[in-house]
Amino acid sequence: MLPSPLTIDVRRGAIASLGSVLADRRIATEGRIAVAVGPGQGSQIAADLDLPNCEVFRVEGGSVDVATELGKKLRSGAYEAVAGIGGGKTIDVTKFAASMAGIPMVAVATNLAHDGICSPTASLEHESGKGSYGVSMPIAVVIDVDYVRAAPQRLVRSGVGDVVSNLSAIADWELAGREQGEPVDGMAVTFARVAAEAVLHRPDSVESQDFLTVLAEALVLSGMAMSVAGSSRPASGACHEILHAITHLYPGVSNHGELAGVGALYAYFLRTRHQGTGEAAMRDIRACLLRHELPVVPADIGLDEEQFARAVAYAPQTRPGRYTVLEHLALSEDEIRRSVGEYVTAVGR
Repeated sequence: MLPSPLTIDVRRGAIASLGSVLADRRIATEGRIAVAVGPGQGSQIAADLDLPNCEVFRVEGGSVDVATELGKKLRSGAYEAVAGIGGGKTIDVTKFAASMAGIPMVAVATNLAHDGICSPTASLEHESGKGSYGVSMPIAVVIDVDYVRAAPQRLVRSGVGDVVSNLSAIADWELAGREQGEPVDGMAVTFARVAAEAVLHRPDSVESQDFLTVLAEALVLSGMAMSVAGSSRPASGACHEILHAITHLYPGVSNHGELAGVGALYAYFLRTRHQGTGEAAMRDIRACLLRHELPVVPADIGLDEEQFARAVAYAPQTRPGRYTVLEHLALSEDEIRRSVGEYVTAVGR
């Protein structure tokens, strides 16, 4: 069966479907398939595939240069399709390279750390930090829950932080609609909200097969929301501005999903303190993060209050032109420091 614009296979043993997808002659007439693998489980998965004409490329890192080099190889080799197998960096590199080469791409996720699995953007490192680049969506997403369970549990849990941060991103988008007249896509909002709420109140954990399936589907749905919107707007607001500021100022601190969760919680704290809205959402997000042993305050991610305040002050520079609660309030550095101290007192464990 020829994959639709997005074919999703999330289950135990799902990796078995990858070979049939890539071997479909309506995708690859001559069967010239490339596979890009990152560190970890990607190499083992590639070795297990029954694709005799497949060529495997190793992906080292997640930079624009790495993605551009892979794109050149895909184009010069006249490959008809490519599968990216691994974590977020590997998938983002492969999405960028596939778009550059003008060929379809299949995303094979080995962890559920964030919602970039099928999003129309690739987050890649460059000389000045990290940027978000528009790319074509994968034609198919394969998530084998057995491989996900074998990944470090912290990476699996962090996906929870990324998907529930959608609620904060939606609040920012709707704020931009009211204050700036920015168009808000109702379908994209619905997708993003359903993804977040599918996870928000579930009492089970990443040790549950059912929870992993729901989390995987929620992350894919979040990516679809971004595709409908034509931007990362429904899943990226002040939460991700803070996230990108932290990764820029303090490289190596925590990971994407964990930082997105903290950013969302702080953004909701600002809304409750300065706008009188969002208290219930803040309470629900805090409870969800704690239930999954995710960070809620700066100390949980290895930062002190001053460092976190510096990141909040820097955050609007990471997404010029994006209007969120941070731009709306335009707090001074002293006001930010006070708010961070109040936040730690209000939401700390």
